[in-house]
Amino acid sequence: MLEAGSRARTQPPPPAVVFEALTQPDRDPARPWLRLLDDEQRPQVLEAACPHLVVWSSLWPRRPDARVRFELAPDDGAGTLLHWKLLVAEPLPDPSLLGHLRKRVNELINGNLRRTFGQ
Repeated sequence: MLEAGSRARTQPPPPAVVFEALTQPDRDPARPWLRLLDDEQRPQVLEAACPHLVVWSSLWPRRPDARVRFELAPDDGAGTLLHWKLLVAEPLPDPSLLGHLRKRVNELINGNLRRTFGQ
């Protein structure tokens, strides 16, 4: 698998809370964050090691080989340093699709998920 994109950013809660959100995205119906587009599908958790690792299956039926790997570590405060990596098999998607895939992971994690934690 090739690393097709990545980003690391802090999330306010501790790793165990972020781990739970990634492995159970519907845990709090009052604060939904995994809002998928028409060309996306709900990911399956392929691997999980609490509280430091989660691997999702592909969000995109047209790239079923894709995986999203999340590495979680305590940050300098009480929060989490969350590093996501988009992994794909060769060949890499064309630049337009690749930009879309990266943007969507970032929107879901560093946008939607982050806002559920009050940021």
